[in-house]
Amino acid sequence: MSALEDNIAKAEGWLARLRETGVRHRIDGEDCESEKSFETLSPADGRPLARVARGGAGEIDAAASAAAKAFPTWRDTPGRERRAILHRIADGIVARAEEIAFLECLDTGQALRFMSKAALRGAENFRFFGDRAEAARDGRNLPSPTLMNVTTRTPIGPVGVITPWNTPFMLSTWKIAPALAAGCTLVHKPAEFSPITARLLIEIAEDAGLPPGVWNLVNGFGEDAGKALTEHAGIRAIAFVGESRTGSQIMRQGAATLKRVHFELGGKNPVIVFDDAEIERALDAVIFMIYSLNGERCTSSSRLLVHRSIHDEFVARLTERVNAIRVGHPLDPETEIGPLIHPVHVDKVASYFRAARAEGATIAAGGEVMEGAGCYVRPTLFTDATPGMAIAREEIFGPVLTVLPFETEAEALAIANGTEYGLTAYVWTENLTRALRFTEKLEAGMIWVNSENVRHLPTPFGGVKASGIGRDGGDWSFEFYMEQKHIGFATGRHAISRLGV
Repeated sequence: MSALEDNIAKAEGWLARLRETGVRHRIDGEDCESEKSFETLSPADGRPLARVARGGAGEIDAAASAAAKAFPTWRDTPGRERRAILHRIADGIVARAEEIAFLECLDTGQALRFMSKAALRGAENFRFFGDRAEAARDGRNLPSPTLMNVTTRTPIGPVGVITPWNTPFMLSTWKIAPALAAGCTLVHKPAEFSPITARLLIEIAEDAGLPPGVWNLVNGFGEDAGKALTEHAGIRAIAFVGESRTGSQIMRQGAATLKRVHFELGGKNPVIVFDDAEIERALDAVIFMIYSLNGERCTSSSRLLVHRSIHDEFVARLTERVNAIRVGHPLDPETEIGPLIHPVHVDKVASYFRAARAEGATIAAGGEVMEGAGCYVRPTLFTDATPGMAIAREEIFGPVLTVLPFETEAEALAIANGTEYGLTAYVWTENLTRALRFTEKLEAGMIWVNSENVRHLPTPFGGVKASGIGRDGGDWSFEFYMEQKHIGFATGRHAISRLGV
C-alpha cells in the first residue's frame, strides 16, 4: 500500500463517525440538529464527506442565550483555572493532531505537508494565551495629585467568531483561545466550505473540562447563520476572518447594535526584490509565500516587484521552479499544491486566466484548470503585467503570481502601495538604510525584511486600509476581547466646588 493509500484509509476511518452522526451544532453542551442540512464535499474528488446541520436565526439565538447564561460564571472563573483548561485543550489537540490534519486536508484541499503542523500550531495558540489568562485583567496605577487612578480590564461578554475556509482549524484557535483566556463566552460559526475540524475542536474543549455554554458551535451559511450572529443583540463583538467585501457587510449588519468588530481581511501583498538581494533565498521565499497552502491565504505575496536589472534572470529561474511544483491529492506526502476549496472558487481563479490574456499579460506558467475530478488548477505565473491590470490589483486567492518590474525605489513604493489592500509586505535587500527607509513608507500592517512570513505570537497581526481593523497577538488580542475600566480613589480631602450653598 502506498503512503497515499494508507493515509486515505486512515482518514476514512475517522470520517466514518462523522458520516454516521453528521456534523451537528453544539449548543450549551448538547448536540443539536436543524431542519435543514447540507453536504461538505471533498475538493480532491468532489465526493461528499459528511452531512452538516444548517443553522439559522433560531440556532444562533439559542447559542447566544447559552453563551449569555454561561458568561458570569466563566468571567469570574480564576485565571489560573482558565489557564489549566486551555492547557488541557492544547494537550487534547496534540493527542488528535493526525486526525485533525487528515480531515482538514480532505475538507480544504490543503497539502498534508503543511496541514500536518496546523494542529500543533493550534495547540501552541491555546498554551500561549492560557499562560496569559491570569494577567489578562492587570491594569496600571496612574496617580494624579488628588487620586490614585487604577485601570483594569474586564471581558466584554459573549462574542461571535466567524472563521474562514482556507486553514480553518488553526485560525479558529487563533481567535477562540484569547477569547476564552480573557473570560469571554462565544458562538462560533465556521465557514460552510470546511466545517469538519470545528466540530473536532469543540469536542476537544469540552473533553478538557470547558463548561457547557462557554463555547457554542453553529454551522450554516453567511446569509442565514452569519447574518443572524452579526445582528444578534446579545453578541457584544464579532471577530471575523475572510474577504473584505464580507467584512464591510458584517460592519453594516452589526451597526444597529453598536458591535465591536475585529476584521482580518484580504490582501494583494507585494514582495519587493531589489538588485542587491540574496537571490537564492529571495527566490525560495517568493515561491513559498504564494504557492504554499494553494495560494489560499491572506498573507500570500501575490505580486512580485523585481528590479529590472535582475528581472529576466529571476523570472527565468522562477518559471522553471513553478513548472516543477507537484500538484496532487492533499493526503499524498509528495504533494506541494492540492485542489482549491470548491468549484465556485476554481471558477473565480480561472476568470483571472482569461483576464490576463484579455489585458495583454503573458502566462509564463500554468493558467489552466486541470482535467478530471477535483478542483485542481496549475500553479500560475503572469509576466509582462502592468500595475493597472486586474491581475495586479485584485485578490485572486489562489496559486497565482503576477510579476511587475521596477526601476527605482520610488517606483517600487508607488506600485507596492497602489492597491486598496495593506496586510503584509516582504522586502529583499542587503542595504539596511534602504530597508529602514522603504518599510517606513510601505502601507502594510506587517512587513518582513529578508524573510518569508514567520509568525511570532506576541507580535501584532493585522492590516491597514481594506485589509482589516484591529490586531491579534499578545496583549493586542485582549484589547479586543476586554473592556478598559478606570477607578479613581481619592488620596486626601481635596477641594470640591460647592453649588447651591
